Amino acid sequence: MGSNYNFSNVTPEIIDFSSLCLKNGGIDPELYTRYDVKRGLRDINGKGVLAGLTEISEIISSKTIDGQSVPCEGELYYRGYNINDLVTGFTSEKRFGFEEITYLLLFGELPSYEQLNKFKSLLADYRRLPTTFVRDIIMKSPSNDIMNGLARGVLTLYSYDDMPNDTSIPNVLRQSLELIALFPLIAVYSYQAKAYYHDGDSFFIHQPVPEYSTAENILHMLRPDCKFSPLEAHILDLALVLHAEHGGGNNSTFTTHVVTSSGTDTYSAIAAALASLKGPKHGGANIKVTMMFEDMKNKLSDWNDEDAIRDYLTKLLHKEAFDRSGLIYGMGHAVYSVSDPRAAILRQAVKSLSEEKHMEKEYALYKKIERLAPEVIAKERKIYKGVSANIDFYSGFAYSMLQLPPELYTPIFAIARISGWSAHRIEELINAGKIIRPAYKSVESHKDYIPLSGR
Repeated sequence: MGSNYNFSNVTPEIIDFSSLCLKNGGIDPELYTRYDVKRGLRDINGKGVLAGLTEISEIISSKTIDGQSVPCEGELYYRGYNINDLVTGFTSEKRFGFEEITYLLLFGELPSYEQLNKFKSLLADYRRLPTTFVRDIIMKSPSNDIMNGLARGVLTLYSYDDMPNDTSIPNVLRQSLELIALFPLIAVYSYQAKAYYHDGDSFFIHQPVPEYSTAENILHMLRPDCKFSPLEAHILDLALVLHAEHGGGNNSTFTTHVVTSSGTDTYSAIAAALASLKGPKHGGANIKVTMMFEDMKNKLSDWNDEDAIRDYLTKLLHKEAFDRSGLIYGMGHAVYSVSDPRAAILRQAVKSLSEEKHMEKEYALYKKIERLAPEVIAKERKIYKGVSANIDFYSGFAYSMLQLPPELYTPIFAIARISGWSAHRIEELINAGKIIRPAYKSVESHKDYIPLSGR
């Protein structure tokens, strides 16, 4: 047990039993090397173990040159389309992109004008919760954690479905579209209930507007006056697009594949994905980025003093600043090394929003950290690949400028990623054959049984 653990709700018996878990639960790290076990399903160079095939998205972080794998500028493809081209396509026409990208991820092709309008109308029709759901499910048991509220809401929707266990593709597609449409409502309403019951704030529920995009509806339902600027809505829409999908190997999407392969229902599979995303190692990085920057701004008397900034970053690595984790949040990624294409796209949008919000000084500080942090990390630590800013580095700043409550940062991630999860669930069902069941090797020695009287 960690020394900072709060034992106030744990009985002495549980503490005693937990000591047995610690005593008998540790595995010699050398055994992982001896048996060539890829911890975290990643090899010593950080490359993921190949566990499946997908047509939904592709991540490129290295290229083979003269037989050698060489790190390259990161690339991300949705259904074979470069994310940069997709974003340029809808932003150049000043359109919202999340619904179009969701269509692409689910169906494998870009929609025509008529197909896109039909799809958006379908989502608008699904964007209404069952009668009394808000009162009976969200308001009567408000959760301090919106991700838990979102998962509970998803599992409860099972009870309102006439065909919850039908895993035929038409039925799963119908369920997926309903969840894609309803995630923003459940998340925002869960936050409003939490703010009222736990924080003492005013309580209000705004109905979604059928003509609004997903991003517009989030801001409309969240804000007391329902008002937002066009740039605010487009920035949030862009963030949803960039978070919608990221390969089959990320923890929550892999969870979707694993749980789907068992033959379970859609609601259980998506609740499992939500449980994965809730974990701070997966979905909570942008919250940490904003908290780290708040601490940094309080500690630095001059945001232009690069020596002072380097000193602060060094203290972070030495576990002498902020949360003493030894991490510079928002820097580095499990796959990308030279660059994260999503961060590069979001950076320019964040710059525009910082100008509208008169927060250019904050943006300049983020730019300095993005440039200086890799230098400090390279100096202080031996690293096997390059380090660059990831999407969380800028998404947290974007959300803070949008005045989104931190409690909604990870749920907004889920609101975006439900599109990718749904696409992967359908892909797993179409190509299903075997339940996903990797092997674990036992390294415990065999023992002779001792009768109770002799123990």
